[in-house]
Amino acid sequence: MKQILSKTGKWLMAALAALLMAAPLTPAPAGAAGLLIADGGFGGRLEIRSHAASVTINNGIAVTRVSQVFVNKENRQVEALYTFPVPKHASVSNFSMWIGGKEMVGEVLEKKRAREIYDSYKSRRRDPGLLEQVDYKTFEMRIFPIGPGAEQRVEITYYQELDVDHDQATYVYPLATVTRPQIDAAVTGAFSIDLSIKSAVPIAAVGSPSHGDAFVVARHSDEYVQAGLETAGGSLARDVVFNYDLSRPNTGIDLITARLPGEDGYFCLTLSAGEDLAKQETGMDYVFVLDISGSMANDGKLLVSKDAVAAFIAALGEADRFELMAFNLSPETLFKRLSPATDQMREAAGQFLAAQRGRGGTVLSAAMNTAYQYGDPDRRLNVVVLSDGLTEQAERVKLIELIRSRPSNARVFCIGVGNEVNRPLLEQIARQSGGLAAFVSGGDDFERQARAFRRKLTRPVATNLKIDFGGMRVYDLEPATLPSLYHGAPARIYGRYAGAGEIQVTLSGDIQGAAMSQSAPLLFPDQDPNNPELERMWAWRRVDALLKQADAAGDRTGAIDEIVRLGEAYSIVTEYTSFLVLENDAEYQRWKIDRKNALRMERDRAAQQRLRERLEAIRDRAVTRLGPPDPEAEAKMARAADGKADPRHLASARPEPGQPQMDPSQHSRSQPSGAQQDRPAPPPAPERRQGFDFKAGGSGPVGPLFLGLAWWIRRRRQ
Repeated sequence: MKQILSKTGKWLMAALAALLMAAPLTPAPAGAAGLLIADGGFGGRLEIRSHAASVTINNGIAVTRVSQVFVNKENRQVEALYTFPVPKHASVSNFSMWIGGKEMVGEVLEKKRAREIYDSYKSRRRDPGLLEQVDYKTFEMRIFPIGPGAEQRVEITYYQELDVDHDQATYVYPLATVTRPQIDAAVTGAFSIDLSIKSAVPIAAVGSPSHGDAFVVARHSDEYVQAGLETAGGSLARDVVFNYDLSRPNTGIDLITARLPGEDGYFCLTLSAGEDLAKQETGMDYVFVLDISGSMANDGKLLVSKDAVAAFIAALGEADRFELMAFNLSPETLFKRLSPATDQMREAAGQFLAAQRGRGGTVLSAAMNTAYQYGDPDRRLNVVVLSDGLTEQAERVKLIELIRSRPSNARVFCIGVGNEVNRPLLEQIARQSGGLAAFVSGGDDFERQARAFRRKLTRPVATNLKIDFGGMRVYDLEPATLPSLYHGAPARIYGRYAGAGEIQVTLSGDIQGAAMSQSAPLLFPDQDPNNPELERMWAWRRVDALLKQADAAGDRTGAIDEIVRLGEAYSIVTEYTSFLVLENDAEYQRWKIDRKNALRMERDRAAQQRLRERLEAIRDRAVTRLGPPDPEAEAKMARAADGKADPRHLASARPEPGQPQMDPSQHSRSQPSGAQQDRPAPPPAPERRQGFDFKAGGSGPVGPLFLGLAWWIRRRRQ
């Protein structure tokens, strides 16, 4: 057991922690090396000549542009099929092909119609491209024809929010994939990834637990860092993981908005609870539920999961109790009771783990039923599930029903390992029980994740959360029901708003059975062209919620039309909508396909270009300081770098002196989804940065939302 625990200690108590890193934690995947085959795998050789990923992270939201060049090594035409994992919490926002030297931006259509149009061109050997979401975990991109010895350039763009835990943000670019069995997943050719990280919160440290010193890092200021990695070729079988630490108390409420003139706006509200929530030293009960089905034997998933369980058991406290369970078609328990975390019990757990092998099917419902039997009304029961969630649809409905019937003091935490995992199911199980889900990459820093797990469980959780937006009309919130708020695990809420102005936002909830309420003034502007990605991220969250609700009911029929409408209006790929690329604008007109995404991408790229210009000004200013001083040049670059401030709106925000006030009485009618795509992009507007530092009284990114909790908890103890 000591061997297993020491090895696992390195491995993954963290996995668990990952999970607790809050729905965050395990990094947010953003792209993939994927798997490239010709003619459906029935013959033909294709190579990836170049693979470049460009990532811009602006206040926790990542835009990843993946550019690849495929080469047909055959002396005949082939169809390229490229498969890759669906990134976590990401929206595929663009698919482009270069035809005749010109970029053709794709459009999103209902899935069946997109496939029919693609096949009609394929039969005539024209130049279509198709990007589909095959299921909850896999994308497929098809390109035809690629002539003998010919090259084909494509570009895919993802938008996603990063996971943040205890002042650390994590970005994952998943290269390891087994999207199709028995196909060689090795990828050769030049590979590069560059990251530009901009944050209103000072960046304290950066690094890559997966690739270490292979990354070159340039720090241009406390708020702007660049990093890059390049390889000349070889296998790309390891995920790229990059972390950066933020220097701030993890407490507050932050707001990012996006809004076009005459339209209702979009927003993302982030709630963070940090060190104010004092540590508790009470013992808790744990039931570890380990999936040992046949699918867990792939890609080392079972090995990592066993290491994770052993690492966590090694870290249990003296007052904790635990049970260990393995399951495939039926569960097998170790102790038949909750046992203290003694050396003897840890030794028995190590032997039990070492004996497990991956085989058989997956029936999670029986294991969950068994775990609930360990509930003690006087102690908190934490059920920790380590699984890939690859179970049948019929059992998914039963699992959701089981969550509703769980003991009142039980929470469920789910850890998914690797890129082949049913994220939607595991997230839904965890969220509906008041727990968290996390997804672990083999290249991540598991020791750090392990520490985060204990931090969350030993501090009080804010539950039954509600937000009052004062007089502002706010609607279509996602999630509609706010999740529980854990220490160091921010919760994000997306939504729409009408009207404009500074409003008093009040958050209320329960902490350890006592009511709490805190307020903060936030500014909702009448225009904000600088964060257009929020629109698609809101729509993606909406689609995700519709799918989870339908799956819980066991029938998606009633949700499909709305999912298709959202996919087409906001140009996002779903299980029911696909990207289609045609060879010229005339072909789109022939099929009566509106160029919504082409207009949207023009606007998005303009906003991204403005951000790049600001980042370049910061970089140039930093470089100037390396040589002889030039006051005139430095002043010019300072104006360029500081002339447009950060797009984040922070708690206690107040308009700066001389800045125009918003008119709270100005309201705009809500437009149909996607209507803004027919409008030209508004002219660039100055961004507003407002904040409040409670310690120094100056400008900073910390909100007041939970600062009163420390006082409240201290008073409650007296």
